Amino acid sequence: MKTIVICGATATGKSDLAVSLAKEIGAEIVNADSMQLYRGMDVGTAKLSLDERRGVAHHLLDVLDVTKDATVAWYQYKARATITEIHSRGKNAIIVGGTGLYIKAILDDLNFPDTDPTVRERLNAEAEEFGVAQLFERLRILDPAAAAAIDIQNVRRVIRALEVIEITGQPFSANLPREESSLYPDALQFGLVMDREKLTERINQRVDLMWERGLVAEVDSLIAAGINRATTARRALGYAQVISMRAGEISEEIAKEETKRATRQYARRQETWFSRDARINWISPIQSRLETIIEKINSATR
Repeated sequence: MKTIVICGATATGKSDLAVSLAKEIGAEIVNADSMQLYRGMDVGTAKLSLDERRGVAHHLLDVLDVTKDATVAWYQYKARATITEIHSRGKNAIIVGGTGLYIKAILDDLNFPDTDPTVRERLNAEAEEFGVAQLFERLRILDPAAAAAIDIQNVRRVIRALEVIEITGQPFSANLPREESSLYPDALQFGLVMDREKLTERINQRVDLMWERGLVAEVDSLIAAGINRATTARRALGYAQVISMRAGEISEEIAKEETKRATRQYARRQETWFSRDARINWISPIQSRLETIIEKINSATR
């Protein structure tokens, strides 16, 4: 049975392509978007509706309440178990999403260093006292590769990276898996790439559509469900900005524009992350994406 990855920056069309491919080759889809794990986070994560899934089974969607935090180790276990179960039923598995660390965790021998409560507590206190920007600057000096892949607003991941550096004496990025250690050596990876101008246009259109489809109302319901108490979910693109708007910190117009800006920055970080993996076959919009992927899958199995 085949294991296929469709990855790339946000708004490049991964989800729709994965459904079309799944229909063609008899596959089920495993979500690798860290925010689509959460129940109720639909509009702002561009989660496919049941109709848009076209009867294709999707796994690891809507599996956590917004007040819970997913760890990479937890996701790795769940995703690998899901893929094994899909294969046991004679189906191919398509991993689709833009969370690069999650995809790495599935495919490769990712090392999870132990935590040190004392170090973690001290770093949290520093973040509270001095702000995440100062910690992020320290990370940028100690491990530029990790800083390039981590959002400065993701305090949890910034602190975790610094904790690992202090505990192990090595850069956080040194704990990332090597390509030659792949658990699925026959996996085929396809990355969707778009020129910057076109991608910016698609991101802006997506954010406008999110507002039209009721992102603000969705966030209101999640605030009632406790998203403000969450560590991870409340920082999601769009959600963080609407939460700030509801707190009276910014206007709705600024919230929308800030969401667009933050999404463009996130897309650049995704491109940086995925560009390091030489195993990815890159596909541009000028190619017939579905036919190109099917042709490469067939070539690999001949």
